[in-house]
Amino acid sequence: MMKFNKDIKGPTEITKNFNENLRKSLPFDNNIDFKEVEKGLIDTTEDLIIKGKLLDEIWNLKDYNFLKDDWKSTVNPSLWRQAQLNLCNGLFEVHGSVFQVRGYDISNITIIEGENGIIIIDPLVSEESAKSAMELYYKNKGEKPLKAVIYTHSHIDHYGGVKGVVSQEEVDSGKVEIIAPEGFMEEAVSENIFAGNAMFRRANYMYGNTLSPSPQGHVDVGLGKQASKGISSLIKPTKFIKETGEKLNIDGVDIEFIMANGTEAPSEFMMYYPQFKIFNASEVISHHIHNLYTLRGAKVRDARKWWKAIDNIISIYGDSIEILIAQHHWPKWGNKKIIELLEKERDAYKFLHDQSLRLANQGYNPVEISEEVKLPKSLEKEWYLRDYYGSFNHNSKAIYQFYIGWYDGNPANLYPLPPEEVGKKYVEFMGGADNVLKKAKESFDKGEYRWVAEVCKHIVFADPNNEQARYLEADALEQLAYQTETATWRNNFLLGAFELRNGVKALSIERSDSFLSMPTELIMDYIGLLVKKENAENINIKTNLKLTDRDEIWFMSLENSTFIYRENYIDKNINFELNITISELLELFLDKSDFNEILEDKTKFKGDEDLLKQFIDVFVPFENNFNIVTP
Repeated sequence: MMKFNKDIKGPTEITKNFNENLRKSLPFDNNIDFKEVEKGLIDTTEDLIIKGKLLDEIWNLKDYNFLKDDWKSTVNPSLWRQAQLNLCNGLFEVHGSVFQVRGYDISNITIIEGENGIIIIDPLVSEESAKSAMELYYKNKGEKPLKAVIYTHSHIDHYGGVKGVVSQEEVDSGKVEIIAPEGFMEEAVSENIFAGNAMFRRANYMYGNTLSPSPQGHVDVGLGKQASKGISSLIKPTKFIKETGEKLNIDGVDIEFIMANGTEAPSEFMMYYPQFKIFNASEVISHHIHNLYTLRGAKVRDARKWWKAIDNIISIYGDSIEILIAQHHWPKWGNKKIIELLEKERDAYKFLHDQSLRLANQGYNPVEISEEVKLPKSLEKEWYLRDYYGSFNHNSKAIYQFYIGWYDGNPANLYPLPPEEVGKKYVEFMGGADNVLKKAKESFDKGEYRWVAEVCKHIVFADPNNEQARYLEADALEQLAYQTETATWRNNFLLGAFELRNGVKALSIERSDSFLSMPTELIMDYIGLLVKKENAENINIKTNLKLTDRDEIWFMSLENSTFIYRENYIDKNINFELNITISELLELFLDKSDFNEILEDKTKFKGDEDLLKQFIDVFVPFENNFNIVTP
């Protein structure tokens, strides 16, 4: 029997032909994006590398110089084009008073010059990248006092670098205002908390954080080159925007707001700057189809709200906009072209929504819908509607989930066996692992890579030590990666292939100071997720907690393997009491720090020491690097 190995492979002839045929079918002679991505360039940094506070490098574009060469058949040609566009970096003049630094992170930082200072919009992911971006601006335009920072929405790539551009003290003193949409704090701190560990692990698959840049590895994320790997932070906003039509004048700059909650983020707004005739679409508009469901995991987004938000731009400001910017990608100039883009993006989300539900209402399941829903010919060749970050395939499944849920209505799918048991049964029914692998290799040679990945998955889950199955599944995923236009799919396929061949490459989660910004109730909810049932059996413990730095009183109990809390409640029948800060609470439950210091300080602890230790041992932090492609 043929032996498979763990080596990275090149594209098969089938993959080469697939990519070449796609290259011939798309309008690669349309180079307007390459002109607009460089329009207004003031300064750039060749081979840009940003040093980190904790890491040697948190951003490196030099490693992507291979994208300056001719297209390679290990990458979908359309994705290669997008990756080249996302390689462009520097300070750009959008308008006489409006600038963007692009290519210093996955997102853009926008700077507006006012009468006496500047406004910063969306300070990137990391403090280091935000600081470096602003240093580029100051080098070319001179230093000016910061008047305000605006967060367009509640995702970390739009606020995480804030302490790289402003300090907490400057905000507390009133020198600098922080403006955000209503609900920002709740969404910013909660989205990555309750399911944050799973999201972090899956985000490595989506963004390919541990993949090496190369034509056979990481090339892009679609939305940008990659997310920076520096220190993230959060400063609480001082002002919240609540409804469409609100207006502000900041340092002589007029800003009109349109709410877009529930589109790309639960808390989001867009802005119009009437003096400049510029509309900032936040992340509602981008140069690709976006995610209704993000592969790292998140609540499904509302396609209906999304198309309506775009239509609001057209109906309210359609006659006025001369420049369209967003907080990712490059601008669009000219009213006619802008309206055409807005109308087609609106129509794409509306079409996807309506057609997915039309098929669902005819009994199609999510997979069947995803195979059927394709863009109409009038839209399919627009570069800004291609599947670089989101995809029509997984977005159509998201719409099904949004309205109907995970169950497809087939009773055979209501109570399935777990994957390990399914794998063993499949392998048994198909005549054993060797027989399955022989047939799978025949399918591989026919280019049936999706099917090969499916059947080899069952062998691997039946016997994760079967290297031949792991290697053949990896080979199939690799070819799927080379063919897909969607960068996030490519990263998923390639990282799955890597882990099948080499095992999990460990990553650690550094808890950012956003944890300390969380309301205590959310922290209590998170602590409840850490209860390990086996450790909690037959334990009944009650305690009162005073958070001295927040001046809050909490009651906590553990019974029936369940953690219960109440605010502003003091129980008389407790086993011990704690008087500690929120940082000390987090250290006890999350970091499992040595709590002898707390025990020895009678102002911090009173009661049964053994019960405190027993109580804390019930809460077990998550394993960061759980398996995905193996049991």
